[in-house]
Amino acid sequence: MYDIGRSKRATRAYGLDDVSIVPSRRTRDTDQVSLDWRIDALTFDFPIMAAPMDSVMSPRTAIEFGRLGGLGVLNLEGLWTRYEDPSGLLEELAGIDDPLAATHRMQEIYAEPIKKELITERMSQIRAAGVPVAGSLSPKNASQFADVVEKAGVDFFVIRGTTVSAEHVSDRSDVLDLRKFIYDLDVPVIVGGCATYQTALHLMRTGAAGVLVGFGGGAAHTTRQVLGIEVPMASAIADVAEARRDYMDESGGRYVHVIADGSVGRSGDIAKAIACGADAVMVGSPLARAKEAPGQGWHWGSEAWHGTLPRGERVRFDSVGTLAEVVNGPSRIPDGTMNLVGGLRQSMATTGYSDVKSFQRIELILH
Repeated sequence: MYDIGRSKRATRAYGLDDVSIVPSRRTRDTDQVSLDWRIDALTFDFPIMAAPMDSVMSPRTAIEFGRLGGLGVLNLEGLWTRYEDPSGLLEELAGIDDPLAATHRMQEIYAEPIKKELITERMSQIRAAGVPVAGSLSPKNASQFADVVEKAGVDFFVIRGTTVSAEHVSDRSDVLDLRKFIYDLDVPVIVGGCATYQTALHLMRTGAAGVLVGFGGGAAHTTRQVLGIEVPMASAIADVAEARRDYMDESGGRYVHVIADGSVGRSGDIAKAIACGADAVMVGSPLARAKEAPGQGWHWGSEAWHGTLPRGERVRFDSVGTLAEVVNGPSRIPDGTMNLVGGLRQSMATTGYSDVKSFQRIELILH
């Protein structure tokens, strides 16, 4: 603990940029590295989820990402569940350069109500393509649309907010009881964000299949500037991984997956997140750089169009290649924003590790 005055103490925390992976005594060929990630009944070719952002995931890109071997998550509060065909609106937003005008227009566009029939239609479209189906809602809308999401046959229900707790205090009668909600739902739930040991432990006790770690650190987020809330990711992941270990002891062996969500914009960040203890990562900005990205050169998160307190911004990105190239290469850009899977695989091979679980135990150094 550190003194920051006579009456306040603070814990020192570290971001992913503060740590590096230490090579071991062994190296191995990349073809001897397995990136398989199994959660619940499904196994994926690599431990990467595509973030539920309208600038990243449409039904079409969710299908393509699934075919590449990952899990694409569709934002069920986004344009694809508010409008039958949002392509014209996406083109309009892409043509607005002024940030204030863009935020105002987004607030108008996203004021359109979410339509249950469109949730069913979008989930069915992804299901028909033969890839895993995942949809995301915020805590405030999870109960209202739970039945339609469950009936749509999703493989994973993602509850994602700026920060999600197992105990929300309110005078309203419709507050989400997360433990009861997950118990009654016949679909595995991934929930977050969280960033501390105690919060993660409480979320794990609700019965969640996975917890998302992080908030406010993504390329399109301004949570730190607007709310003053941020926890550096290396420390957050390590603390939540410790909660996972203790919960396994407490529950008699139930394993809850830790998924880093934020500040993982390059393949090296992905490798370091897993080295800190994550089972998988959720990424947005690298995929927003793909030619197929629905944002058409812009990237934004769900907080960017908040009706009263926007805490995000549109970020301009140049296209670097197709979605397949961003995920699996080859890369023509030497900064880790392309060939995410290849970068992770090479990191593990260079340090001698053959699978993700063993890679979580690698040694790290502080800069």
